[in-house]
Amino acid sequence: MAASTSTPTETPLVLVSTKVVLTLADDSLVLTPATLVVSPTSGKIESITQEVLPRSAFPPSATYHDYGHKVLIPGLVDAHVHLNEPGRTEWEGFATGTKAAASGGVTTVVDMPLNAIPPTTTLEGFKVKVAASRGQCWVDVGFYGGVIPGNAEELLPLVEAGVRGFKGFLIESGVDEFPAVSSNDIALAMTTLKDTPTTLMFHAEMIPPISDSVGDAVQQSLPPLAPRGDLFSYSTFLESRPPAFETYAVEEILSLAELAPNLHLHIVHLSAIECIPLLKKAREEGINITAETCFHYLGLASEDIEDGDTRHKCCPPIRSQTNQDRLWEELTAPDACIKTVVSDHSPCTPELKLLPPHLQTITEDDTSGSGIRHNDSGVDMTLSGVEAVQPFTSGKVQGEGDFFAAWGGISSVGLGLPILHTSAAARRAYGESAPTLLDIVRLCCQATAKQVGLSHRKGGLKVGMDADIAVFDDEEIWTLHTGEMRWKNKCSPWEGHRFKGRIQETWLRGRKVFELGGPNQGFIGRAPVGEAILERRVA
Repeated sequence: MAASTSTPTETPLVLVSTKVVLTLADDSLVLTPATLVVSPTSGKIESITQEVLPRSAFPPSATYHDYGHKVLIPGLVDAHVHLNEPGRTEWEGFATGTKAAASGGVTTVVDMPLNAIPPTTTLEGFKVKVAASRGQCWVDVGFYGGVIPGNAEELLPLVEAGVRGFKGFLIESGVDEFPAVSSNDIALAMTTLKDTPTTLMFHAEMIPPISDSVGDAVQQSLPPLAPRGDLFSYSTFLESRPPAFETYAVEEILSLAELAPNLHLHIVHLSAIECIPLLKKAREEGINITAETCFHYLGLASEDIEDGDTRHKCCPPIRSQTNQDRLWEELTAPDACIKTVVSDHSPCTPELKLLPPHLQTITEDDTSGSGIRHNDSGVDMTLSGVEAVQPFTSGKVQGEGDFFAAWGGISSVGLGLPILHTSAAARRAYGESAPTLLDIVRLCCQATAKQVGLSHRKGGLKVGMDADIAVFDDEEIWTLHTGEMRWKNKCSPWEGHRFKGRIQETWLRGRKVFELGGPNQGFIGRAPVGEAILERRVA
């Protein structure tokens, strides 16, 4: 293959390494020495040679980077991120969230429709969000639309405007402007979208019929299950959201799937392994449904969560080590229903996490005035007769360490590659099943791009694709401290974890946007060059 097809007036960009993950013509992946030639004008990969060509093979004007034995992989596509702007920018924002993504080799994020105000449930709300993103994004950003009661007429206009898919909750989301959908709402969304090239996604938790009385409080707060034990104990919280929440919701979705046989259905952040046989059986029967899981479900286990450490609260919850082991096995199963792994980066202020004093690394007062209850999808579990949690102050806060009162969500965008690489290596060392680097690229780049209709330009190193490239040192050992957290609020259960493998550089459409140790905290460009992805989805 020719070293370059750049026009005579262009100065080609050349990247070489002895270890490059390429996408072949049949979409299989291979790890090989390679030379990538990129057009700086189009930002596309112009040619690939499966050997390391020397500097002398190119014009003197060429920009040539030899990465030795560091790994070049496609930029990750994180298909589940909450950026929260506009409306809740004290939680996160386009600038900080996309910086965090870029620092971890993520070159495309897809923003969830809720937690911003307005939510992306109307065409007007979508326009407001896109406008807010302008000039702030360090990586490319796609957007999901939301499905809520009464917005069915907005769905097709959102498809035309370029959303990558839709998400609805089968349980209360925790924010008033994004209510849960009923079976009728789901059916209407399915029939509305059945002939469109989109993905209809679900937060798959539902409260099963309550068989154990929780008293009159159920009429006020709709608690999932009556807590049996200390509200500061993670085991109490875990028992309140059993696997039945997830299986009940999956069964509800599958019961309606015949309404839209060609529509791609997708379960977000699957946690409970009990869902896997349900989804596999449905797929065998021809239902077009897939699932994702998250980095925290694969790297954290309930047995290791200390009482009061509300950094670990999310919904569905982090489950047992046995559950985690089965999720790992599913990632490489020949008939896997879990096709993608994502962050579900869902930040909030440390105050809403109700951290106990020894975990309060951020102490500024909350001046947001957001008025959001300290609860999460689902449900305010504060029992009647118990005084409400008070606003954060620098002193002791009632409810500190209370898993039921704290907001749920884990910050991790940009950490996915080291989490998976480190955990997979540890599993292999113990003789357990684990994905290879090629599997990780498939799960976090190739398949996530396909999930959102971007596989024609994102998620692979292939001629004609966007030159989104991550330079990964798969041997570097490092520990995550708050200073390395690029997102807005330095609060994450990954703090203090030791990782093997670290992103050294990130290239977006042929431009270097991040360099570890570089000026401006590594964000070496003069200004962000990320774009809003607004092309109408066609596949």
